[in-house]
Amino acid sequence: MFSILSFFVYTNKQAEAYRKYDEHIKDSTAKANAAARPKEDSVKTRTIAAQRDSTEKVALAGNLTNAAFGKEETTTIENNLIKVTFTNKGGRIKNVELKNYKSYNGKQVLLGNDADKLGYDINTGKGSTAFTNDLFFTPTNVVNNADGSKSISFSLSDSTQKTVTHNFSIKPNSYMIDWDVNIPTTATLKNSQLNLVWNCNTTQNEKSASYERAQMSNLCFYEDKEFDYISRKTEHTFEKPTNWLAVVQQFFNITLIAKNNFNNGRVNWQRDAIDTSTRLAKVDAAFEIKPTGSATNVALQMYFGPNDYEILKSQPAPDMARIINLGRDMYSFVRPINQYIIIPIFGLLSKFGVGFGIVILLLTVFIRLITAPLMYGSYVSSAKMKILRPELDELKKKYGSDQQGFAMAQMKFNKEAGVNMLGGCLPALLQIPIFFALFSFFNSNIAVRGQSFLWSKDLSVYDAVITWNSSILGGHLSLFTITAVLTSFAISLYSMNSAPTQDNPMMKYMPYIFPFMMFFFFNGLPSALTWYYTVSNTITLLLQIVIQKFVINHDKLVADIEQRRKNPKVKTKSKWQERYEQMVEAQKKVQDMKAKK
Repeated sequence: MFSILSFFVYTNKQAEAYRKYDEHIKDSTAKANAAARPKEDSVKTRTIAAQRDSTEKVALAGNLTNAAFGKEETTTIENNLIKVTFTNKGGRIKNVELKNYKSYNGKQVLLGNDADKLGYDINTGKGSTAFTNDLFFTPTNVVNNADGSKSISFSLSDSTQKTVTHNFSIKPNSYMIDWDVNIPTTATLKNSQLNLVWNCNTTQNEKSASYERAQMSNLCFYEDKEFDYISRKTEHTFEKPTNWLAVVQQFFNITLIAKNNFNNGRVNWQRDAIDTSTRLAKVDAAFEIKPTGSATNVALQMYFGPNDYEILKSQPAPDMARIINLGRDMYSFVRPINQYIIIPIFGLLSKFGVGFGIVILLLTVFIRLITAPLMYGSYVSSAKMKILRPELDELKKKYGSDQQGFAMAQMKFNKEAGVNMLGGCLPALLQIPIFFALFSFFNSNIAVRGQSFLWSKDLSVYDAVITWNSSILGGHLSLFTITAVLTSFAISLYSMNSAPTQDNPMMKYMPYIFPFMMFFFFNGLPSALTWYYTVSNTITLLLQIVIQKFVINHDKLVADIEQRRKNPKVKTKSKWQERYEQMVEAQKKVQDMKAKK
């Protein structure tokens, strides 16, 4: 019995072992088949997809079947400024290399990339259309013309031998590319009009992608004979004839121009949301050009080049120089300062052959010399206030907490002494338009791009002497910012010695607060601007010291003050002064009424 039981147990174990082994073999086979099947399925899927894609291409190409298939080939044409790469896929410009400019990474600046599109829909048969960017054109050889220009053509011919042609031409010493689109008949075009689509992606060319993206990238256009731009908005609809649209970076732009205007269109523009990305923004634009006859000849141009004021001003398209931000919107009042003063003087000084750091220094000296006569009156007023400071301090003690009473007494006191209370405000008021003019100028002046001075390797960006891996202060420390802040602080301290004693804590600490705030704002600015501000502050401080100590005769001022007090002259008050005194008197009355209650 035990043997039989043992046999059954053993047999059972063997059967169970065999069953498990059999299941293992089946599982292994299934897994192997499963592993092999995706490859087979993948090959089949790709084959089916390729066949379907091929069928769709044939269907869409219609009469242009030969153009649906091909191999992308490029042709390069160059002049002394640009190297243009054309592609037969779409018969268009692929990208443009600027020979005289290098990117932040040391490579030549390249405008345009593989993600860009520029084309239009054409009819290829009954109910089918194709986008020219997806079709392969036939290129001609490059032609060297008698005027020194170079040209190339790309053509598409259908089964009826009707040909669509793209003719390109590049002149010497030019960033502009002429592009003529010849359509044999409007029936070739979808909806009998040329619907041009332009997708453009801008990429980083400067040291700080985040600054170039957030502060300097924008769209500019010329619509209804007026310049306009988009900076904060993300879209715009062109309802009136538009001559050109420019995709603008800090120092470069790509501009699409229609010689006879686009009839209407729209554009969607978005900055890239990732600060670590080298892409700055994406532009999707669509324009309509309605033909005037049975055939369509559209004259277009494309500018790939620098935001150079003189170069853009010389372009055939109107107002392209306004692409450069020399003052817009609420700061538009500084544009004439840049156009008629800063740019001509800067250009003249640049011809001396000295470094651009010295040019900025000389420009600063020139500005200070122009404003010096206007500043002299404020320095005299400051000197008088310094002389009268002990008496004003006594006057303040007399009135105590009666601020309105002190203000009335101070006005009378200053009037008797011949002190202009607004004289000290003049330097600050003069600095405002000059600062904003130079802020716009140095942010957009391509002449200082890549130019080194002292420790700054590039005057168009901040001079980072210390860097760290953090977003605090932009991850760097600018030395010119420190010099600008310290010289501003020195001016504030010197000016405090001329002012009456202030009991207002905010006024007491303003000389410390303003430079401190200025540090955070200036740290990311171009070193050309912070260097200018350092020089300007230094000159201002020296002028104040020299004029106060060596030019102004303090004994004569004291005698003049005494003479005025003995023989006061009646002067006609300005409307502003009358209103100010009326306001102070009204506040005094209110305060007296509150005190009585």
